[in-house]
Amino acid sequence: MSEDESHDMVRQRLAEKMAGEITLSEKPGEALKKWRLNFEIAQTDLSGYLSVSPSVISDYESGRRKSPGTLIVSRIVDALLEIDSQRGGQKIHAYEGILFADKKSKAIYATYEYTFPMQVAKLANIIEADIVNKGVEKPLYGFTVVDSKKAILELSSHEFQKLYGWSTERAMIFTKVTTGKSPMVAIRVTNLKPGAVVMHGLRGSEVHLMAKKMAEIDRIPLLATTMDIDEMVEALKKYSEYHVME
Repeated sequence: MSEDESHDMVRQRLAEKMAGEITLSEKPGEALKKWRLNFEIAQTDLSGYLSVSPSVISDYESGRRKSPGTLIVSRIVDALLEIDSQRGGQKIHAYEGILFADKKSKAIYATYEYTFPMQVAKLANIIEADIVNKGVEKPLYGFTVVDSKKAILELSSHEFQKLYGWSTERAMIFTKVTTGKSPMVAIRVTNLKPGAVVMHGLRGSEVHLMAKKMAEIDRIPLLATTMDIDEMVEALKKYSEYHVME
């Protein structure tokens, strides 16, 4: 199989995944926004490609406009993928390992997806964390708890990307951290960047200055917490249950 054929196959599989999730979601606007943010595409760039007003995309994402039908969803998904292809296809390539993964990485302690996004400030409050670097505020659509030693020692940079699940807009929580430098180095060399990084087992003052500097360069919110890991996972899951009951 040629490189172009492989790219097209990954793109087709990814398009099916994206369109299915958006169409079947109880909040299709939120799902649409999540994927647009995953691909780091501005509303103006997407609307420009589709030849519509930016307010149209904004209205779909906020729920002000009637949920898009399958035809419109397909057009939007194709636009996101085509814009990424024109930029070199880095995001599409990054999702290849996730699409064809045959098993869950042993480095993953827990993973969870949110229907309703969480803000970084809320995350910090729930897990009793110190904010080491404020970074750029992004909505978080899930979290992954990672055994940092297994992830760094056993996973290649390509395999490391599988830890993101289906949304890069998530909190990556690294356990068994000594200084915080290694996880930030691993993140720097991948195409996908998380919405936030949490160093588990450290207080904010114990995070290495180099880790903080790398977070500043990549504009990633960086947090640190010593909360019991099982209590932390349960508290984060209850956030989603709370919104469902509302």
